[in-house]
Amino acid sequence: MADDIKPRLRVPTTAKKGEVIEVKTLITHPMENGQRKDAAGNVISRQIVNALKVTYNDKPVVNVKLDTAVAANPFMSFFVKVEESGTLKFTWTDDDKNSWTAESKIEVA
Repeated sequence: MADDIKPRLRVPTTAKKGEVIEVKTLITHPMENGQRKDAAGNVISRQIVNALKVTYNDKPVVNVKLDTAVAANPFMSFFVKVEESGTLKFTWTDDDKNSWTAESKIEVA
């Protein structure tokens, strides 16, 4: 399953100093809620992305806790005010403590 999980980002590559930019992210993940059963009638164990942490130049921007009501392939959008050039770093974590990271650089003019 870990090979199928792909983080995606949509972040502007340039911005003006003090500009508020929109950041969009989606991670491809099956998000089993722990309530479905397989063909043999056994409960499929819960397996969800339960956290997303985003930093900009190593400073916290977003820290999201997710629970069972989140759909497969969770999509999130948020706004960030950028004052300097830097890197947005995204880290998603699931119930098994697997994590995926992605980065996007922003050049401030």
